[in-house]
Amino acid sequence: MKIFEKTIGYTFKNNEYLKIALTHSSYANENRSKKLKSNERLEFLGDSVLGFLCAEYLIKAHPDYPEGELTKLRASIVCEQALYEVSERIGLKEHMLLGCGEEASGGRARQSILADAVESLLAGIYLDGGMDEARRFAMEFIIIEQEKQAFKGRAFKDYKTVLQEIVQKSHEETLSYRVKNEDGPDHDKTFTVELLLNSNVFAEGTGRSKKEAEQIAAKEALSLMGVV
Repeated sequence: MKIFEKTIGYTFKNNEYLKIALTHSSYANENRSKKLKSNERLEFLGDSVLGFLCAEYLIKAHPDYPEGELTKLRASIVCEQALYEVSERIGLKEHMLLGCGEEASGGRARQSILADAVESLLAGIYLDGGMDEARRFAMEFIIIEQEKQAFKGRAFKDYKTVLQEIVQKSHEETLSYRVKNEDGPDHDKTFTVELLLNSNVFAEGTGRSKKEAEQIAAKEALSLMGVV
């Protein structure tokens, strides 16, 4: 862990935060006697912290950008693909604690797991060292680099945001997602999500995470609309 702390430029005062950030639910479930905590709650917090820090940076860095452009840029910076790229740069997968089933099914290279762990790590830094340290980590390892990728045109396309912006133009239209089905064991699930337009099923997507399935459903909807 000392090597990993050197890589991310932060030394935890309470190592428990780092341990939790790197503990996948599959490992915690397979070791229940140890009463371990998985990183799911930290992921929830880290998602909000990153969203705030990214918005804070963008609104200062681009004072002339309208709200729509800021939203699209933020979506490119904090999306699953971008966070996965961050995990690769810091060698996060080498330090993840995974259950045997998840390990055997290739979980150590799974994009959704590693992207979520980046958010968990950010939350751990925030709880351990405060917002200034969280901001430093986010700026150095996530926001600045992913912004460059976005401007180079290589950023992941956030189909959900694009679709949301189209739907918002008509105040009578409503957009929502719901899980239609979950297949497979806990360590290797496949999710099918329905996209509802005005409470009617308009498109469907299947992926290895709910987020991925929603993106695929949004892309399908945009395709049906002739946008992509």
